Amino acid sequence: MSQADYKAALAQEWESFKAPPAKETATPPKPGDKAPVHPNLKLPQDKPTVIVFLRHCGCPFAEKVFKTLTHLSSQHKDVHFIAVSHSSPEATERWVIQVGGNWDVEVVIDHERELYSQWGLGVSTTWHVLNPRVLYQTLQLGKTENIWNRACESGTRWQTAGAFAVAAVQDAADAEEGGGKVCWAHVAASADDLPDLAAALGALGIMAKMPPRPVPEEPSSGIP
Repeated sequence: MSQADYKAALAQEWESFKAPPAKETATPPKPGDKAPVHPNLKLPQDKPTVIVFLRHCGCPFAEKVFKTLTHLSSQHKDVHFIAVSHSSPEATERWVIQVGGNWDVEVVIDHERELYSQWGLGVSTTWHVLNPRVLYQTLQLGKTENIWNRACESGTRWQTAGAFAVAAVQDAADAEEGGGKVCWAHVAASADDLPDLAAALGALGIMAKMPPRPVPEEPSSGIP
């Protein structure tokens, strides 16, 4: 990496720690509520949907969730899977390729964080992002699954993540309004608080075919 590239990467990392512009944030939808409707997030009416709102592209916890989502998308063709990113389209595309591709997951770009706000996902706190447990879990995720922090090319580290399961449209009234009902919801309580996507599918009446558990790497000898 050239000195100019290094300085640019360092500047972007610094930008990711700046507080984003404040937005009016709705109350997160809970099971039984109608799914929010937005022209940039069109839910299919003929099949259930699992939606994951990611932290910034580069976050190891976002990578872990996205990889699980892509695996499930290949195993459950009767479910529509969506990942929402607030990083830029270019940064998101590069990140998706780096982490293995999107498989059958629809990737939606929400650079202005309008969808995040509509689904009740606002700006988090310093404790949410940097408490000792989060830092420990970051290290453990790298050691056990080789998922490490990547460069944050775009986005903010303060954005709260979340996930929702939405049932398929059941009647004409729902179809006319454009959305089904939320049947499962998870709003991250901290950066390492990952959604249980098996529970999301279970709420839709589907038994999840989860990926196999990774085999921890042998600890290396010597001084790292």
